[in-house]
Amino acid sequence: MLYVPIVDLFKISGMIPKQKDLSNWDDPTLLFKNETFDAASFAANESTDSTQAKYERIQEYLKTQIREGQLPPGTALPSEQQLANLFESARSTVRQAMGMLEREGLVSRVQGKGTFVHENARQRLASGLDILALVIPEVLSGFYPSLQHSFEESARHSQNQMMVCCTRNNIDKQGNAILQLIDNQVGGVAIVPASTPPTPAYQIRQLQKAGIPVVFCHRPVEGIIAPLLGLPYKEIGRLAGESLVKLGHRRFAFFAPHCTHTTDMYLDGFQKSLAEEGCELPEDHCYFGEDGVIDMQKLDADIVSTLKRLMESKDRPTAIFTTFDSMAERIYLHLNKMGIRMPEEISLIGVGDKIRHSVLQQHIASVTIDETQLGHRAAELLNKMRSGEIPIESSESYIIPAEVYHGTTLGAMNEVEMT
Repeated sequence: MLYVPIVDLFKISGMIPKQKDLSNWDDPTLLFKNETFDAASFAANESTDSTQAKYERIQEYLKTQIREGQLPPGTALPSEQQLANLFESARSTVRQAMGMLEREGLVSRVQGKGTFVHENARQRLASGLDILALVIPEVLSGFYPSLQHSFEESARHSQNQMMVCCTRNNIDKQGNAILQLIDNQVGGVAIVPASTPPTPAYQIRQLQKAGIPVVFCHRPVEGIIAPLLGLPYKEIGRLAGESLVKLGHRRFAFFAPHCTHTTDMYLDGFQKSLAEEGCELPEDHCYFGEDGVIDMQKLDADIVSTLKRLMESKDRPTAIFTTFDSMAERIYLHLNKMGIRMPEEISLIGVGDKIRHSVLQQHIASVTIDETQLGHRAAELLNKMRSGEIPIESSESYIIPAEVYHGTTLGAMNEVEMT
């Protein structure tokens, strides 16, 4: 596995060494007389390719100069006015071309100094930036199989390769994966950020400073502007509570694998839907797993002990809401081992993917998200950023709608059981 030395992060961040400076020439027409710009070749391209807009021809010409080494990394480009004179075009046309190059990570603007060819511009042009990466906490469970499949399908359709990085919801593993993605000059990264503890902004900022587009899936990272394909956490909690209350349930339990900001939003929506019917969720009816990487043996032991305590209590719950289908599956299996029937004695609802991949998932009721749609949209956004259609630091946001899948674990409470 390849790692980027910390010292190289200064290069990645866009700090560019001083090299050939073309911005202070008194007579910009002299540029046509050296090896950097060739007026004749640009004019020839103009005459043979009239289908492109002029800013596109300027953009492609400068790309060629970078690719062939005529504009080395660190070169300070002429001013907008000088380039406008060189290409016999309006400054607005040059500005549009330079903006496209900047969004593709080929040039960098430095406040008060000018515009420079990016350190990694030639490598990006040489590689074609054809790898799209998906960084996720898990691979085989919950939302993630559908997210992987649809992301890969879209990447393949756009002639991109795909790379998957599993972080186990660990920010250190996530940080190492990000450094490797930067080192490999991937074309874009869709990421479900690690949540326990929350992903630090600097991890994502490294990608953006390297000119690599990022799309957030499920949740954002505080302090970073990037497109978000989010989940309606409060709405999911509300739908779960509403479904249970409509079936006559009045005593509830809540299970979550972690205590995070997203958990708080699930819980807020759930509790508000209960409060509308005069119901409460007792604090001792809530279970939150430990932060960090999940120890599955400990999680199972905790689920069993919590279920036994709840089911032996005088105010035993008649319904359980858990925030992740993988946890719902474990609760389902443990309740079966305890001889507790679903939905006759207790109802269970989780949160997961619209596609129910296993027989067990087909049984478990869930508030579902169309992860297939999310995966396709993530790849589409990355390619739009790569082409310059939208900027890397875009605040575009789309919340994926949720709906209830009833399965076989939701049932109504009769009057005898409710008293």
